[in-house]
Amino acid sequence: MRILSESYNNGYGSGNGGNGNGAPGSGNNGGNGNNGNGGNGNRPPRRPSILMMILSGLMTVIAILMLYNAFFGTGNGTEVSYTDFLKDLEADKVEAVEVNKESGVITVQLKKEAAATPAPDSYVTFYGITQKATQSKTVYYTMLMEDLDTLTGRLQEHGVTGTRISSNTSSFLMEILVTVVLPVVLIWVVAGFLFRKMGGSGGPMGVGKSNAKVYVQKETGVTFKDVAGEDEAKESLVEVVDFLHNPQKYSKIGAKLPKGALLVGPPGTGKTLLAKAVAGEAHVPFFSLTGSDFIELYVGVGASRVRDLFKEATKNAPCIVFIDEIDAIGRSRDSKYGGGNEEREQTLNQLLSEMDGFDSSKGILILGATNRPEILDKALLRPGRFDRRIIVDKPDLKGRVEILKVHAKDVKMDETVDLDAIALATSGAVGSDLANMINEAAINAVKEGREFVSQKDLFAAVEQVLVGKEKKDRIMSKEERRIVSYHEVGHALISALQKNSEPVQKITIVPRTMGALGYVMQVPEEEKYLNTEAELRDMLVGLVGGRAAEEVVFDTVTTGAANDIEKATSIARNMITRYGMSKRFGLVGLATVESQYLEGRTALNCSDETAAAIDEEVVAMIKESYDQALQMLRENRELMDKLAAFLIERETITGKEFMEIFRREKGLPEPEEEKKGTDPAFQPLTFEDSLQEAKEQTAPVQDIAKEPEESAKEETSVQEKPESPQDPKDPPQGPVGLFSHGTL
Repeated sequence: MRILSESYNNGYGSGNGGNGNGAPGSGNNGGNGNNGNGGNGNRPPRRPSILMMILSGLMTVIAILMLYNAFFGTGNGTEVSYTDFLKDLEADKVEAVEVNKESGVITVQLKKEAAATPAPDSYVTFYGITQKATQSKTVYYTMLMEDLDTLTGRLQEHGVTGTRISSNTSSFLMEILVTVVLPVVLIWVVAGFLFRKMGGSGGPMGVGKSNAKVYVQKETGVTFKDVAGEDEAKESLVEVVDFLHNPQKYSKIGAKLPKGALLVGPPGTGKTLLAKAVAGEAHVPFFSLTGSDFIELYVGVGASRVRDLFKEATKNAPCIVFIDEIDAIGRSRDSKYGGGNEEREQTLNQLLSEMDGFDSSKGILILGATNRPEILDKALLRPGRFDRRIIVDKPDLKGRVEILKVHAKDVKMDETVDLDAIALATSGAVGSDLANMINEAAINAVKEGREFVSQKDLFAAVEQVLVGKEKKDRIMSKEERRIVSYHEVGHALISALQKNSEPVQKITIVPRTMGALGYVMQVPEEEKYLNTEAELRDMLVGLVGGRAAEEVVFDTVTTGAANDIEKATSIARNMITRYGMSKRFGLVGLATVESQYLEGRTALNCSDETAAAIDEEVVAMIKESYDQALQMLRENRELMDKLAAFLIERETITGKEFMEIFRREKGLPEPEEEKKGTDPAFQPLTFEDSLQEAKEQTAPVQDIAKEPEESAKEETSVQEKPESPQDPKDPPQGPVGLFSHGTL
C-alpha cells in the first residue's frame, strides 16, 4: 500500500508521525535467585533520605560552632589596642583585669560608671570578626605589650585590686582539637552512617552499584506464546532456554552454551519482548538493564557497575543478563563513531574483560539488543562474546496476522472482523504499530457507543495511523479545493494509465490532522521482493503527476508537490548510485547506507566531480518523468476534469467509483475476471473489499513502510541481504509509506 497525500506545510508541506518502543525500566531492587537470594536478597537497598542528609550536615555545623564559642567565644567584649587600655587605666576606669600568661590576652572589666554605650550603627571587631555593637562596652580584650611585672606595677599603682594571673597550658591543644580534629571526626562518622543507610558497597551514594533489575517468570508475565511474527528469532532463543534447562543433553556431544546473543532489528519489532519471554521461560534469575544505566557523572562508575553486575550474576548462576540499547556502552572506540569518551571506553573495556572471564559452563548468558549494530565495537561482536546475532526484522503477512491475533485476544470483536484483511492493509508495520491500531479501533468503538469492535473500526484505525484523523474544522476555499482535487486526480490518473502502477483504492480531499489536505491510497495486488527499472520509472512519473496536473490546469504550480519532489529525487538518486540503472554510470556503487535499521541515510563514496555529475543525471531523470506526466495528462484532460469535478462534489471516492468513470470515458468494457496491473477489473468495490479480494488471491500486499525500492522487499527475513535493493537498511524513499505521508 502507498499513500499519495496533499498536505499543508508551507502550502501543502509534509508531516511525519512515528511509533517507538520504550526500554524496560530498571531499578536497584534485588531478587530471589534460584537457590538463594539474588542481588541484595529480598530486602531492597535503602535509599538515603535527602532530608536526613541535610539535617545531619546542619547538626555537624552547629556542633562545631557551639564548641568553638564555648572555648573561644567573644562574649560581649571587643578587642582594643594596648594604648587605649593604658589610657583607661590612667583614667581609673578599670575595675578588674585577668591576664593569661600563655596567650598574652588581657581581659579588662571596666567600672559600670565608666562603661560607654556605642553609637547607633557602630561596629566592633574581635579577632578579625566584625559585628554590630549592640551592648554597653563593659568588657574588652587586648594583648600584653610589656613585661608582666611592669603591668602588675601599673595596676597596683592605680588601685586595681581584681587582678588575676591565669596559666592555661591546654588552650592551644584544645583549640586544635576543636577546630581541626573534631570536625574531621564528625564528618567521618556522619559519612559512614549515611553510607550504611545507602546499602553499603558501591562507593559514595551507591554510584558504583549495578542497577540491574532481577526478576523471574511470575514477575514478567511474558512467555514465548506472547511473541508472534518472529518465528526464526524465537527459535534461536528457545534453543538457548532449552540449553539452560537441559545442559546434559548438549554436553553429551560437546556442545557449549553460547556466551551471548545480540538481538538486532528496527525499533518496535519486539527485541525487548523476546528478552522478557526468555525470562518467563527460563525459570532462572534474569538481570535486566539498559546500556545507559552504566554511565554516570563520575569516571570509573560504569566499570564498577559492570564488575558488580557480573559478580551478582556469578552468585546467581545459571542466569541471564539482558542489556537493552547496548550501543550506549558498546559504541566503537574508533573516533569515526564518536570514540574518545574515557568513561564509555572504560566501561566497554570492563565489559569485554568480564565476558572473556566468566565460565560459560556456569550457565551465564548475555543478551544484548540494539538497532545500531554498525556502530558497535568489533571486539564486542566477535565470537566468544556475542556468538549469535539474531535478526528481529519487520513481520511479513503471516507474521502480521499472528501479531494481530495476539493483541486482539482480549478485545471484544464482532463477526465482521477479518484480521487477514487488516494484515494486508498494514504491510511494513511492526508489532508496536499493530498493537496501537487494535487499541485505536477499540477506542473508536467505545466513542461510537458500541460494545464490540467491527471491521470498520479497524480500517478507520489503519487510516488514522496512515494520515491521522479527519480535521473537520479546517475549511478550504473553493480555489484550494480545486487545486487539491486536480493534484490528487493527477496522481490517480497517471497510476490508472500506467502498466506497472498499483491500483487506486481511495481518493480524498478531506484534510487530516497529520497534515494531509488530501491523499490517494493505493494497494498493490501482491507483496513483491524486487522492483524492476520500469516500475521505478513509473513511480517517478506517478510522483510528479500531481505537480503536472497543476501546471496543465492552472498554468502554475503550488507548494503542494514538495514531498513529491523529495521522494522522486530519492528514488532517482538510488537508481543511479545504488541500483546501477543509469547508462551514464553503469554498474558502479556510488553510495552506501548508514544506520540500516534507523533512518537508513546514504553517504556518497565518490569524488566531488562525480557527485556533481550524479546531480545532473538526477535532474535529467526527473525532468524526463515530468515531461511524460504532462503529456499523459494533456492527452486525457477531459477525463481529468470529470474526475476532479466528481471528487470535488463527493470529497471522497472509492477505487470502484474512480475506475467506473475511467472505463466509461475510455470506452473500456466491464472486466469478467480479476486481472493484474492497471486492468480496471482489479479495482475493488470498496477499500475493504479490495483488501479481501487481494487476500483471496493469496497475493500479499506490497510493503508500505519503505521506499519504492524497498517496497519490493519482504521485510521479515531474518537474513541480512546487503546487496539486494530491498535491503531493510534502505531509507524510506518514494511514494510508499504506511507511516509517512507527504505532499503527493
